[in-house]
Amino acid sequence: MHSEKQSVVLIGMPGVGKSTLGVLLAKELGLEFVDTDLSIQTREGKTLQEIMDERGYLELRAVEAQVLLELNFDSAKVVATGGSAVYSPQGMEHLQASSHVVYLSLSLSALRERIHNYEQRGIARAPGQSFESLMEERVQLYRRYADTEIDCEQKTPQQCLQAILTALAKLGLPLKG
Repeated sequence: MHSEKQSVVLIGMPGVGKSTLGVLLAKELGLEFVDTDLSIQTREGKTLQEIMDERGYLELRAVEAQVLLELNFDSAKVVATGGSAVYSPQGMEHLQASSHVVYLSLSLSALRERIHNYEQRGIARAPGQSFESLMEERVQLYRRYADTEIDCEQKTPQQCLQAILTALAKLGLPLKG
């Protein structure tokens, strides 16, 4: 394993565009792409919402923590995490050890425009917890673990991608091309 960080991990609220930007970034950098929400669903054979409905949000977070800890960084990759990845200190430390962690931020109003299925989306939160309360709780954690923050407000996916690439270059990620 290389001592320098060659992977990129995207963190942020549901709806911010981690999966979309992760695919674009992986293509741009010529790296493997991993979506941890999909990894959880594949591993469990259920949607995130089904896991929460059957076993509760804390169990979903526990499964997510395991998926994060099992990620192998022998080869560089781009990882889009679930919005609740930051609740696992061990998982985040594992990601930070070999990756540049990029927090994608967006205003509450912009996220509300993007998320129309909050109740059914499989968002790991306490029963009855509002989206505002969840965002307030998580933003502090995103900022704690991030190497850099990209404001995606009023930006196209391509503009966000360019901002990420610029930030990664400043962090010293060896960019291809």
